[in-house]
Amino acid sequence: MALLRRSLAAVAVLPLLTLAACGYGSESTDDSSKAKVAAGAQKVDGLGSVKIGYFGNLTHGTALVAVNKGYFQKALGATEAKYQVFNAGPSEIEALNSGSIDIGWIGPSPAINGYTKSKGTNLRIIGGSASGGVKLVVNPKKIKSVKDVKGKKIATPQLGNTQDVAFLNWIADQGWKVDAESGKGDVSVVRTDNKVTPDAYKSGSIDGAWVPEPTASKLVAEGAKVLLDEADLWPDKKFVITNIIVSQKFLKEHPKAVEAVLKASVDTNKWINANSDAAKAAANAQLAIDSGKALKPEVIDPAWKSIQFTNDPLASTLNSEAEHAVKAGLLEDPLLKGIYDLTPLNNVLKAAGESPVDDAGLGVQ
Repeated sequence: MALLRRSLAAVAVLPLLTLAACGYGSESTDDSSKAKVAAGAQKVDGLGSVKIGYFGNLTHGTALVAVNKGYFQKALGATEAKYQVFNAGPSEIEALNSGSIDIGWIGPSPAINGYTKSKGTNLRIIGGSASGGVKLVVNPKKIKSVKDVKGKKIATPQLGNTQDVAFLNWIADQGWKVDAESGKGDVSVVRTDNKVTPDAYKSGSIDGAWVPEPTASKLVAEGAKVLLDEADLWPDKKFVITNIIVSQKFLKEHPKAVEAVLKASVDTNKWINANSDAAKAAANAQLAIDSGKALKPEVIDPAWKSIQFTNDPLASTLNSEAEHAVKAGLLEDPLLKGIYDLTPLNNVLKAAGESPVDDAGLGVQ
């Protein structure tokens, strides 16, 4: 089983220290985000609680809405839904490994890295959540076309994260060269936390960014322009941006609880896709609860439109993203067989009268 380069693993430790200092990874305790337990409700699998993790990004909109509208709690009955909010993939993988969370919403690169580093023993991807919502936004005074990106300073959220890998792959496709680890080359790749990227743009220390929503739309609100929507680079304009993962131990011991959370996710996505404006408002309300600040209309409106909420994990695109990481030199050729277990999700979809989803040959035996 291939392993991540030691340097990437070392860099991944840094966000953990930053997160601890900033308070990320803390529980969401606001009672307004919890649904009332129905009278006579029973515990699922006899569990007192299920611990669910997600990011404060719009690309995690399924989780944001499910928390805010009480879908998780409704599906879990008398089993309490507990929540933990993260700002970076490595910290969420660490929480899953330690048992601090049971199930999480996360990007494809952290899921791939976590699975690879554990030699396929720690997690399974059990469903999809979202596609799209990633853009290359630039300073229009400095960058007017793709060729102008050469020689400029472009931010990505973190070395080896999903957007970083996508940008490095795009750079290579232009025929330009960049050292993946240092970020130096024909383009300067500046790893910058999404929380500070807008300030970095305003100060002029970066010329643009390849980032997820709502960071992309925050930059546009500051005068940046969208140069490229990553969806345009993918077949059918679809690529996985958010997966649902579970610890293998929890999946084995509590399958009914896993199906309950997946049912909540499927029900939430159905509601989101039928009630876009109300869902956007619910996601924004939960962001305000989790971060203390809601997004302005000029940010959330375009950001929300660029994201597709789907139960399909788009497994073939995950395999492509792994290949992009290998191409960039950030990952040795990974063995991803077994990373998916879509049986619980397909059980839920069948019960809902919906079509099953496919694991692209990367499922458990």
